[in-house]
Amino acid sequence: AIPSADQIRITTSLKSQRGSVWTKTKSIFEYWEVEVTFRVTGRGRIGADGLAIWFTEEQGLEGPVFGAADKWNGVGIFFDSFDNDGKKNNPGVIVVGNNGKLLYDHQNDGSTQALASCQRDFRNKPYPVRVKITYYQKTLTVLINNGFTPDKEDYEFCAKVEDMVLPSQGYFGISAATGGLADDHDVLSFLTFQLTEPGKEVPTPDAEIPQKDKEKYQEEFEHFQQELDKKKEEFQKEHPDVQGQPGKTACPFFLPADDLFETVSDRELRQIFEGQNRIHLEIKQLNRQLDMILDEQRRYVSAITDEIAKRGAGVPGQQGQVSQQEIETVVKNQEEVIRQVNEIRNSMSDALRLITGAQHPGSAAGVYETTQHFNDIKEHLHVVKRDIEHLVQRNMPSGEKVKCPDLPPFPSCLSTVHFFIFVAVQTVLFIGYIMYR
Repeated sequence: AIPSADQIRITTSLKSQRGSVWTKTKSIFEYWEVEVTFRVTGRGRIGADGLAIWFTEEQGLEGPVFGAADKWNGVGIFFDSFDNDGKKNNPGVIVVGNNGKLLYDHQNDGSTQALASCQRDFRNKPYPVRVKITYYQKTLTVLINNGFTPDKEDYEFCAKVEDMVLPSQGYFGISAATGGLADDHDVLSFLTFQLTEPGKEVPTPDAEIPQKDKEKYQEEFEHFQQELDKKKEEFQKEHPDVQGQPGKTACPFFLPADDLFETVSDRELRQIFEGQNRIHLEIKQLNRQLDMILDEQRRYVSAITDEIAKRGAGVPGQQGQVSQQEIETVVKNQEEVIRQVNEIRNSMSDALRLITGAQHPGSAAGVYETTQHFNDIKEHLHVVKRDIEHLVQRNMPSGEKVKCPDLPPFPSCLSTVHFFIFVAVQTVLFIGYIMYR
């Protein structure tokens, strides 16, 4: 590790490098929280191997697990850059606990030993990535800032492990390693906080570092700085051709292929494409949920139809007419729901078409239009949900007896023609009767 005034470079972007930084004294906090700010950068589209944050009972020596020793007693939060198992789930964050006996499964990216994990891309971000790790009442929580915003409190949930027992005292550390591919792993800050339960007395802070220890640490730092300057001078003497060439980095051990490099514009386009792919996956998942809703509605209509048919079979005549009316009402409601679902599908098809068009350089407006269509889909879903709830409440079978509607008035059996004939006959008879008298 190479310390400087504003950061510590855990590993440089050279092949097969390892580095680590550890606290010199044990932490005696029962509950704690750490905030780490780091930056992982590299010219390649793929990086390796990754960075790890540790809390272990003993200081981790150099080893194969992201630059630290295996068989640790504690917990390691790994920021794995390289996809060893080929499942396309890297870069990712993995939480692995160990009791001092387990060997880390590096070939499977620790998937068989992970207590919790999340997939996050922390390489080549515009701002440093911030991680907040909290251990409180046997629960370990990992929050991460994705590095797209300078807001220090813009964290999102990553992983959580409950019923986790860690050593009461231990060392904090951070390590990193490179392999066939390489990244620069820089740590900008590592802040440690003690957590106490509400109502408990806060312990008094420890005394400041003695002056002798301060002088000793300063002397060690100056000695290390002198050794580093000497190595720089020796390297410049051995490689005079490298001097005076801006934009070139001496990397004698690792020369990756040209197709692994990307420019700043390529990186920005790749990040845009990744965002579009996430929207595409969300819409696919939404389509699957709509299919499930349609299947449930079909089963529900079938069950209601069978129930109404059973009731209609028990009471002849008028009850059959009521059952027919209920069936027609249910069918009309279902047709309305299906119509709205089809409209939603058409909107999703338009959104997918816009996404496909946006995934080409020069179509900056596609992102905005896709977002608008996604919001329209959400509104349609709320409408479908409200209609379905109304339909369920309206057609839910209850224990009450079905009330038959009032019967319509019976029609008159005498037509107009017959009425006039009857009146005429009665009139003739009446006149004849009078004349007879």
